[in-house]
Amino acid sequence: MIWIANLLVALVAALHVYFLILEMFLWTKPLGLKTFRQSLEKATDSAVLAANQGLYNGFLAAGLVWGLLQSAPSFAFQLKIFFLLCVTVAGIFGAVTVSRRILYVQALPAAIALILLYLA
Repeated sequence: MIWIANLLVALVAALHVYFLILEMFLWTKPLGLKTFRQSLEKATDSAVLAANQGLYNGFLAAGLVWGLLQSAPSFAFQLKIFFLLCVTVAGIFGAVTVSRRILYVQALPAAIALILLYLA
């Protein structure tokens, strides 16, 4: 069961690396504009904020990878729980303040990973 939980943690980390790329490098490109449903003008005006947000997503991904690579099982568990909770809270906040889609794309996978970690 732990390998399934860790696989989901890795998926959440990979999603956040993808969010980093979208927000830091593709924000004003066609994929970024389509993904975030905004005009080029609005994206250009908010590009610095998006890059900052992308950097934070990178930190979340790094924390999850740290938890996956940590050799001390109890510390690894704590790291994964902490960063998954951060992702879940950020996803819920994003769903309330920006778009309900964030709940399904960000918070739900992290919440499922949390449940699987507890069960493992």
